[in-house]
Amino acid sequence: MADVAIKNLGMVYTGGTRALFDFSLEVKEGEFFALLGPESAGKSTVLRTVAGLEDPTEGEILLGGKSMDGVVPKDRNLAMIFPGGVLYPNLTVQENLGYGLKLRKAPPAVIERRVQDVAALLGLQSLLSKRPKQLTAAQRQRVALGRSIAREPDLFLFDEPFGGLDDALRLSMVEELVRLHIRLRKTFLYATENVAEAMTVGDRVGVMKDGFLLQVDSPANLYEYPANLFVADMVGGISFTRGAHIVSGEEGYAVEAEGERIPLGALKERIKDFGAYADTGREVILAYHNEDATLDENGARVGLDASRLLLFDGETERTLLSHDDGYDKSAGGVDMLPPTVGEMRNAIEDAKPKKTKKSKK
Repeated sequence: MADVAIKNLGMVYTGGTRALFDFSLEVKEGEFFALLGPESAGKSTVLRTVAGLEDPTEGEILLGGKSMDGVVPKDRNLAMIFPGGVLYPNLTVQENLGYGLKLRKAPPAVIERRVQDVAALLGLQSLLSKRPKQLTAAQRQRVALGRSIAREPDLFLFDEPFGGLDDALRLSMVEELVRLHIRLRKTFLYATENVAEAMTVGDRVGVMKDGFLLQVDSPANLYEYPANLFVADMVGGISFTRGAHIVSGEEGYAVEAEGERIPLGALKERIKDFGAYADTGREVILAYHNEDATLDENGARVGLDASRLLLFDGETERTLLSHDDGYDKSAGGVDMLPPTVGEMRNAIEDAKPKKTKKSKK
């Protein structure tokens, strides 16, 4: 069993820096789940606490329904793959592949069989006698992955595994990893800053920022129904304008931004708490996917599909729109309300280490 349940996780490092705020997440057995966020979002901290490399300050982690409180990393039946494909330089590829099994005192025949199976799976047969310095970066990463597979863990944790590779190699390795997941059907938890990677590999994606989990959903739902402005900006190429307002006119209600009025049409029915925004002067943020705009020959916007607009509260930056019939309810989205910009800012400020005044002698 390799389902993962993370409940109300908090992490404060020595010195007082808080890396996670009340983080909760469930990953299904056999799922390929991607954690997406910029640097310092908290992705690596989540993976390291799941692996047992760090102890959380608050909360609980369960693997296969069993609490990991007090369970050391070697007893969690998982593998963590870091960037760069760290290998033992004095060992051959074959010895590196079997090293974890050797530490666990597996019989030589079992080690040999699993090494050969993994080498065939990852196309490493011709490299078995080579040492790491003779391999390319992509080959080293493949060997590091193979070493983890040979141990047959139930859970794989990937922390920016392909960060050191160029774009072409990275794409190739990502595609290979997707195929590998289909064959292994193990649980994969994958952390990355790369939007294209997360949206390619993830059955579901969790978007993080500053230690907060903002939204969990399928890639398609994240793109079409972002929970707040940060998710929209992170996941898809969008343009947005602050200081917009919802106003009424002869042709009905419209969103007014920078002197332009865009009729809302049927989109009006999806706006939550419509009365709180219509003709009240309350600020909204107008956004749209760049692909939904029509441009003239000079690149200036001349048309916009109003049914595809994204609208966010000007203060909280949460979406104003409810889901419509296009939302895929079967995609495993989590119904959650992201913290507001103010709530995040206040929590981060409150978590900062407080300077103490030195007493005068």
